[in-house]
Amino acid sequence: MKRPVIAVVGSAMMDLTAYADVLPGPGETLVGKQFTTGFGGKGANQAVMAAIAGAEVYFIGKIGKDVFGDSFLENFSNRGVNTKYIERDDEPSGVAHIWVDGTGENRIIIIPGANHKIDEAKAVSAINEISELDIVIGQCEIKQDVTLAAFKVAKARGAITILNPAPFEALSEELIAHCDWIIPNETEYAALGKIEANILLTLGDQGAHHLKSNARVAALKVTPIDTTGAGDCFVGAFATKLHEGAEVAMKFGCVAAGLSVTKKGAQSSYPTYDEIATLS
Repeated sequence: MKRPVIAVVGSAMMDLTAYADVLPGPGETLVGKQFTTGFGGKGANQAVMAAIAGAEVYFIGKIGKDVFGDSFLENFSNRGVNTKYIERDDEPSGVAHIWVDGTGENRIIIIPGANHKIDEAKAVSAINEISELDIVIGQCEIKQDVTLAAFKVAKARGAITILNPAPFEALSEELIAHCDWIIPNETEYAALGKIEANILLTLGDQGAHHLKSNARVAALKVTPIDTTGAGDCFVGAFATKLHEGAEVAMKFGCVAAGLSVTKKGAQSSYPTYDEIATLS
């Protein structure tokens, strides 16, 4: 069977993560347990997971001319993600400041940096150039105009478009109209309001729910250590298996995401294909 060809138009971030049993309130200083750095960014996470799941993946984005940017390129190459359409900018690479508490829940602040400098015309050119393109994935860590332009071209080529509306921002009616799938979590779904769209709702430890068909898939029963990047893990895994049917893809995504929360970090927590397949 042909490997799906997926383009991810999105963000790459360096994750700077602090772990503590409880998180501080305003004006409070606490002693934490651990600090780590790792590769993240919603777009990069989804691209890496799609590559792990077996897709041929192209990342379309912008990174800084700095040590983080150098590291991103090396990591993508090591993970099997094509870097042909990654550009570099004088703006620093994006970073994400992440706090994780003792239950595995997180709070995140991102500084987009070079991610907000992605050139719309070059993103469109990349989408047009990639041969046998099947799926284009977008998120909200880059400018919405870039995502819309990429989705328009993707739809014109007959590719499937998937939007993960995170971090949440109001979506234009035009962007919604160019989405084949919108994959929000519960908070993002509530913020979306009533829209006409094909929505796949991710429910954390309750699994996933495709609203149109009312199909539901349960989550793995695990003890979470760190939920960072779990939603991105689901999106990348789901997209790669979509050609086998939505319910198959949902189950594959739920298993991948469930396994990911049992380890620390975003991409560093992602399971192997064999680990997912064994439980799918």
